Amino acid sequence: MEHSGDSNVKMVRRIALLLLFFVISTANADEYLQRMAKESRLEALKAYKPNPENVTAEFTQLVEEELVGGNSTRRSMLGRGEGGCMATNPIDRCWRCDRNWAKNRKHLAHCARGFGHDTIGGKNGRYYLITDPSDNEMDHPKPGTLRHAVIQKEPLWIIFAHSMVIKLKQELMIASHKTIDGRGVQVHIAYGAGVTIQYVRNVIIHNIWIHDIVPASGGMIRDRSDHIGYRTRSDGDAISIYSSSHIWIDHVSLSKGYDGLIDVIEGSTAITISNCKFNHHNDVMLLGAHDNTPIDKIMQVTVAFNRFGIGLIQRMPRARWGFVHIVNNDYQHWELYAIGGSSNPTIISQGNRFRASNFQYIKEVTKRDYAPESVWRNWQWRSEGDYFMNGAFFRQSGKPFRFGTRPLTGQNVIKFRPGRAVGRLTRSAGALKCRPRSFC
Repeated sequence: MEHSGDSNVKMVRRIALLLLFFVISTANADEYLQRMAKESRLEALKAYKPNPENVTAEFTQLVEEELVGGNSTRRSMLGRGEGGCMATNPIDRCWRCDRNWAKNRKHLAHCARGFGHDTIGGKNGRYYLITDPSDNEMDHPKPGTLRHAVIQKEPLWIIFAHSMVIKLKQELMIASHKTIDGRGVQVHIAYGAGVTIQYVRNVIIHNIWIHDIVPASGGMIRDRSDHIGYRTRSDGDAISIYSSSHIWIDHVSLSKGYDGLIDVIEGSTAITISNCKFNHHNDVMLLGAHDNTPIDKIMQVTVAFNRFGIGLIQRMPRARWGFVHIVNNDYQHWELYAIGGSSNPTIISQGNRFRASNFQYIKEVTKRDYAPESVWRNWQWRSEGDYFMNGAFFRQSGKPFRFGTRPLTGQNVIKFRPGRAVGRLTRSAGALKCRPRSFC
């Protein structure tokens, strides 16, 4: 009998060969991009966790601790919280109850949970203040603009001098070790191109609005302070994460992209998408690019505390190959399906609230593509503690999911129905309107 440890070693070796094949396949790119591709693949392989159930168990424990009401501090969260603080989930509780958040911005770097928990963004760098919303120069971006900030080689914590609308002429290429922190003002990336996170690691995007994104023509675009290269026409994604690792998207409001709102593709891993609000879009979130490219087997994504709201049709998310933990999200009135996939992804749905529309033919949460039931019945798609409303249902498949650790045992267990708590856990989803010297 093959031991689980031997199986994990073989899996990592197979994935390493896939990564090597990808790097070789980029031979037509310039030398700089070849090097970036190789480095990003190695970082992704290091970030990949052969036993993802341990991460999901830790995440579930944190959520349960927020809800069980084991002491007066936790009980207060069920109302307004301590002294008016409205934070109700473990990510928000990490930073939102500090009145001095504006002076302690970098504490946010300790607050990621789930697969992206090691993401610290630009914590180890200086602050960079954005003063200019323009985006006119692709080859030599103007200092003080967002484009100039994100291409720097050093770690940076990027903040904004005032509220602004940034209309990107071309896709915004973000370098490694950056935090885009829009707290305290209202920053909209809108009416132009979107954000691209490609061949990088350690990026946080926090508390901004991204909407009305359109494709851009492409051309020569500077993606690092010491490199400029040719980019083809962009797809019109709001946020595209391509062959990158340790990425955290938190408290972002997204709507009305041309293609997807968030794409996570080409071997990206160690990613958390949390506290976001999605509205008015067709293809919301794509995890895994191609059915014939198993490089996304290393993809591990946590989707938590988000609100999938008005005017959404499908892909919340749609997954291929990888492992997706979908926990404590609020789903309202999808128009085709909520969670879908192909190519045997593992999907663990826990404590979500699914409210179906009144149309009788779209009550099912799940949708499987390009495989007969004799095949997909073995895919591990499991639902635990979800709350179903108006006839919604989740079609399970595969073997039951068993976590590596269950620290809440015996007298430590307080039975609760986490799906019913989603209204509280997600009530502050989307970009926040924070004021200095006040709870955010």
